[in-house]
Amino acid sequence: MSVSIKSEREIELMREAGRILAQVHEELGKILKPGISTMDIDRTGEKLIRSFGCVPSFKNYNGYPASICVSVNDEVVHGIPNKHRILKEGDIVSLDAGVIYHGYHSDAARTHAIGNISPEAEQLIRVTKESFFEGIKYAKAGNHLNDISSAIQAYAEHFGYGVVRDLVGHGVGKALHEDPEVPNFSQKRKGIRLCPGMTLAIEPMINMGRADVVWLNDDWTVVTDDGSLSAHYENTILITEGEPEILSLL
Repeated sequence: MSVSIKSEREIELMREAGRILAQVHEELGKILKPGISTMDIDRTGEKLIRSFGCVPSFKNYNGYPASICVSVNDEVVHGIPNKHRILKEGDIVSLDAGVIYHGYHSDAARTHAIGNISPEAEQLIRVTKESFFEGIKYAKAGNHLNDISSAIQAYAEHFGYGVVRDLVGHGVGKALHEDPEVPNFSQKRKGIRLCPGMTLAIEPMINMGRADVVWLNDDWTVVTDDGSLSAHYENTILITEGEPEILSLL
């Protein structure tokens, strides 16, 4: 495993990439409403990303056909935008996006309510976001990677939710996916020791029901095996000498 430590110059580029991505997410959140297609979301997202002079991280990544992963209800991640997939009142939708700025990636995801949603769905979205913040309490130099993973799992499972095992967070920088893998569940080993200059994409993927997932025939879209709702929250963070810095939040 080769975990890159970013220089000050690299960190500045990743800060800007994160700031731009945060703005993209802010703007995408404003257009979400019943009647919009998932393709509309993707087209708007790509325009926004390119308007900042960036390139979408996901477009053509290993053949992925879009710029924004748009995952609705029981879709966990990597939903492919489609002009015929229309969002309706009561849906929840996860938007996962990445930008490349001067050769450096930032990666972040948010789950949104479409109109009025059930209290159960509201809680799932809230707890998924909160589990990220519980995890990064341990994202400090000298701690180990598994400290983050264990905290995310413990928080989400306290609510009876399933923590997805088949997909994990990751390092990020010059490549969209770098070492190390960052699970959202406890490992038998402590994992690497965290050092200043590491940049990680921490991304809890939490199911209302069981943790099990399956891939659809498009080889991209991941759905819950039991049909339950799923939420996703992700930011790119920087390990520092003190508290972690969240690069993809305004």
